[in-house]
Amino acid sequence: MTARILIIEDEALVAMELRFVLEDLGHKVVGVASTSKSAQNLARENEVDLALVDIHLSDGPTGISLGRELGQEMGVTVLFMTANPGMVRDGVAGAIGVLSKPTDEQAVQTAVDYALRRRTGQPVQYAPPGLQLFA
Repeated sequence: MTARILIIEDEALVAMELRFVLEDLGHKVVGVASTSKSAQNLARENEVDLALVDIHLSDGPTGISLGRELGQEMGVTVLFMTANPGMVRDGVAGAIGVLSKPTDEQAVQTAVDYALRRRTGQPVQYAPPGLQLFA
């Protein structure tokens, strides 16, 4: 299943690595955003199936409210990727869960696959290792 994915990450090397992993899996990366505003613009200009959202962006800790907006108002499936998973321990409306950074290619692949299966209503038996699901 090919998906349109938005990467919201302010560390250029992390974003570039994510892009390579996702494109190797056959997905289309519609853009990379390092601020909340640029992410909102990319989400409005493109059809986005999944957003991988860091909490701390170039404009501050804006990822949580951005993830809520993308998930609840724009119908995007949201997965947080952060080194600070405790910041979203209670969950964020409209988001599936959080993947702790640093992570590896396998963890990204299984988390993205899980999120996309849930988005399309396919059966999922359990969350992959490293992905904390929200209630």
